[in-house]
Amino acid sequence: MKTFGIALTLSALVILSGEALAATPQGLLQQHNCPACHAVDHKVVGPAYKEVAAKYRGQKVLAKVMDKVKKGGSGSFGAIPMPANPQVPDADLKTMVQWILTQ
Repeated sequence: MKTFGIALTLSALVILSGEALAATPQGLLQQHNCPACHAVDHKVVGPAYKEVAAKYRGQKVLAKVMDKVKKGGSGSFGAIPMPANPQVPDADLKTMVQWILTQ
């Protein structure tokens, strides 16, 4: 019975640590598969987060960038279009974009 209790406790810790990771901006980016196209400091398919932050530095663009991520588009950083991401909850999107704009 003691082994079962330990296993249950460890399972709960793994679940909670996954939830804690997802609650961070980097965890949310991972959860929503952003690293498939973006990285912090180099171009993957789309621009680096640092490039996005540099382009918009000093501007009040949170809503604009959130809208761009949600609806997708092209032309801001080259010819490769960014697909729409309507499945990303607005709260997650806001957390991620705020973090990206600080890079």
